Amino acid sequence: MEKFTKLTTTAIPLTVENVDTDQIIPARFLKVTNKIGFGQNLFRDWRFDEANKPIETFVLNNPTYSGSVLVAGNNFGCGSSREHAAWALTDYGFKAIISSYFADIFKGNALNNGLLPVQVSPEFLNKLLAKISNEPETNIIIDLEKQTVTVENTDWVESFEIDSYKKICMINGYDDIDFLVSNIDKIKAYESKNILAKVEEI
Repeated sequence: MEKFTKLTTTAIPLTVENVDTDQIIPARFLKVTNKIGFGQNLFRDWRFDEANKPIETFVLNNPTYSGSVLVAGNNFGCGSSREHAAWALTDYGFKAIISSYFADIFKGNALNNGLLPVQVSPEFLNKLLAKISNEPETNIIIDLEKQTVTVENTDWVESFEIDSYKKICMINGYDDIDFLVSNIDKIKAYESKNILAKVEEI
């Protein structure tokens, strides 16, 4: 996975609550297991009409907004447990999602795929959505090491929580196997110590 330490970017406001995984990536696009290409069908039924033409009123089709952070309404990623939702968001280009609540399974899938779910208070989220909706050039700074999200050129700062293991993995660009490999010397030392202890007991 790509390393994530500090990200400064504009953001896209999705002022919708209770966005479920079938809206993120409709079930009819889940026939393949390769992660590549899912981004083209992200929010497919919101982005395109039945004639496959872009719906101009949907925020991802609005050239005013851009960036690698999606700021969404409360309860993002609810519904089914499909990991493809995280695949679609990362393949589209998002590196982080900010919301006031994430479904637990979606949060886990996101972290496993290098997508950072940043959970903030409802008050901070509402201020942030209003800010970037009215001022699309606003930069957001997400510092994973400090676990803070800041609105550039303001005093708006909010802390967020993240599992310590997943934090280590994201900062170093590790998946679970990479993490084990990075600790191979410690694992060997532990195993050698245990084997020696058992021999001495005999």
